Amino acid sequence: MSGQEPAPPLTATQGWPARLRAMSPTTKITYSVAALVLAFVAVVALTGSGAGTARRALPLAKGFTLRELGHPGQQVSLGAYAGQPVIVNFFASWCAPCKRETPLLARFYRTSRGRVIIVGIDANDQSGPATRFLRAAGVRYPVAMDPFPASITTSYGVQGLPQTFFLNARHRIVRRVFGAVTARQLDAGVALMDRRSPAATVSAAGTAARLDRG
Repeated sequence: MSGQEPAPPLTATQGWPARLRAMSPTTKITYSVAALVLAFVAVVALTGSGAGTARRALPLAKGFTLRELGHPGQQVSLGAYAGQPVIVNFFASWCAPCKRETPLLARFYRTSRGRVIIVGIDANDQSGPATRFLRAAGVRYPVAMDPFPASITTSYGVQGLPQTFFLNARHRIVRRVFGAVTARQLDAGVALMDRRSPAATVSAAGTAARLDRG
């Protein structure tokens, strides 16, 4: 045997302080070490669980309400699409990569026939050149103006144009594309937006190939 003295039985009138005083030093050390080990395991478990939750959390897109380009008195609001997946594209008519990207987005929108919602945000631009740019690109989706100092564009962390955000039905950002988006990136982003929502389902295979052909 180890020679360790057994702890006295706990009676109805005793508590842990009385029991601890009656224990031998060896027993006290054993109990203290066990308590520290259990506390360490609990902290690690809680920390790991919290980290996992943080990794799974998707950032929430900033809400906005801006003037609609080419439609005096009308506005474009993200809140108007509550419960629906949305593609938000930041661009400008003076942006060289946007000249390649915007016609692609316009074709993508037409091909989806309303199954995918696209909202453009024209940042730090002038309404005249922007209107001519969108007309030439064949854009039919709503476009909002975010004039200098482009507060909404800044709130999304956009420092270079173009950039595209894919929002799921809860308007959480599931994907972000820096630079001119491609047809394959559009298909991949839409697939992530909300698989359970019919609005996020683009037509059958071949969409990317058709868009690349123009």
